[in-house]
Amino acid sequence: MIQQSLVLTGKQLLEWKKVDLEELKPDEISIRTIAGAISIGAELPQYCESDVTDADPVYPRETGYESYGEVIGTGSDVTDIKTGDRVLAFYGHKTAGIVKAAKAVKVPISLDYQYALLNTLSCDAGKGVLKLHPEHNEKVLVTGAGTIGLLTVHFLKNHMKVEQVDVLEPNGERRRMASVFGASKTYSASEQVPSSFYEYGLECSASSEAFQAHLRAMKPNAEICILSDGNRDLFYLNENFYEKELRITGSSDGLDYRKHAEWFFAECRKAPYLSRIFDYQITSDELIDCFERLSKKAINPIKVLVKYS
Repeated sequence: MIQQSLVLTGKQLLEWKKVDLEELKPDEISIRTIAGAISIGAELPQYCESDVTDADPVYPRETGYESYGEVIGTGSDVTDIKTGDRVLAFYGHKTAGIVKAAKAVKVPISLDYQYALLNTLSCDAGKGVLKLHPEHNEKVLVTGAGTIGLLTVHFLKNHMKVEQVDVLEPNGERRRMASVFGASKTYSASEQVPSSFYEYGLECSASSEAFQAHLRAMKPNAEICILSDGNRDLFYLNENFYEKELRITGSSDGLDYRKHAEWFFAECRKAPYLSRIFDYQITSDELIDCFERLSKKAINPIKVLVKYS
């Protein structure tokens, strides 16, 4: 089977490469890609060589990580996934892929892939929220209403049942989206956020200014979880951190994507607004042009849905 893979060969240089996929191992499955996504916060800094956590990038490098497709082959040891099933996997911008069956997430064929593709980042967001574990009557501040921020609000409201979740987000359309997702209040500027008011904070913006707003907004002994990739701005501690004796934790990949899907896929059917996160759609043939337009700020979507022929 021939795989076409989108490869980053240098700063803002993308190429489609053809590769012959190897034979399936007993514990693997092969997948024909139906749809994928661009996670702008993670991928655009890599494309532009602006990722502060990767000062000396090595090329060539693969792109993307969120993929949805149809299983077209299974290894001899695979029993829980069969040909024709729909799955989520983590092989990125490719027309086909081979993955370990244990790492693929089965998706009900009746569930639209626009919802299914959000399971990965929802699980990542959920892990960060569970590290804090706010009670329903405790106040939470979320900074940033991009994909991870909106999914954080959704998890706080629908899984944790937190009553007051407020959002700091300068973009007006994204503030409106946060309200749809259940935010109690939205702020357009950090100076609007009340001081020493929140028990918990979740940083989803990768913005140093937003992080400083968190430090000021937390009550003494409060806790902040950093969910953003840290690939845009460097964060600095100030007197609020020390005087209030705040706690800061980080969170990255989700705990169990299959387990999370049991909740998330059922929740999607009750929350059709989740699909609005994908506010820009392209075909796979348009990926290279889309990255160029994103880098030039000709477009500013929350998340890009990529359809494969």
